[in-house]
Amino acid sequence: MGKIIAVANQKGGVGKTTTSINLAASLAALDYRTLLVDADPQANATSGVGYDPKDIQNSIYECMVDGINAQDIILPTNILPHLDLMPSHIDLVGAEVEMINLPNREEKMKEALRPLAEQYDFIIIDCSPSLGLITVNALTAAHSVIIPVQCEYFALEGLGKLLNTIKIIQSRLNTELEIEGILLTMYDVRLRLSNQVVEEVRMHFQQLAFDTIIPRNVKLSESPSFGIPVILHDAESKGSISYLNLAREIVEKNSVEARPEETAEDERI
Repeated sequence: MGKIIAVANQKGGVGKTTTSINLAASLAALDYRTLLVDADPQANATSGVGYDPKDIQNSIYECMVDGINAQDIILPTNILPHLDLMPSHIDLVGAEVEMINLPNREEKMKEALRPLAEQYDFIIIDCSPSLGLITVNALTAAHSVIIPVQCEYFALEGLGKLLNTIKIIQSRLNTELEIEGILLTMYDVRLRLSNQVVEEVRMHFQQLAFDTIIPRNVKLSESPSFGIPVILHDAESKGSISYLNLAREIVEKNSVEARPEETAEDERI
């Protein structure tokens, strides 16, 4: 059974979508069957792997609100053979209001995604920058959560609120939920402040912090404008190498082996 990992932080601009896209792409490049789930109404993860959100007919919104089978909305990315997308579009903004009176409203994403874990090694969920009902759904569906934290002055601001939300979800909605790790992003080796934030996070959270740190990198910033992950934009860039290292760290931590390719004979059986 595949592992479902949410990438969450209620603060915007911390590298959440960048991490979701490039971690998913790196796992796929390492031959792990990976599904990228765009659970953000801004749909940046959808455009980041080559799709125009305006052209999306059915998205995770329809799965959660209308009960459409998740299998029917999955799209191949056509950029990496092992990477698929569950897209988003702007309608997801209204999902929280429409779901307010639904029974088990916090578990709609779980109902959609858990059956898919049988066919993927990893499912990566890009959460919206809030702690609203959609993010609660993502954390209820996930086995673990990655928390990106930028190496800047207000890095730890709001982190306590997120950790408290995770504790509430662990106690009430998803006892399986674990913290996969805290990921330091936007690191600039030249800045004393960046190094101070790294020291502070590692002192406070110790083993929860990933060994991999994501640097500020021009190629990482450029790749979304081309609709491709950084590994396809410049495989030798520091950003690409860092996300590959993060993928390897997660694979090693979870002792996951890539599933063998299905042959035509297997499919007939």
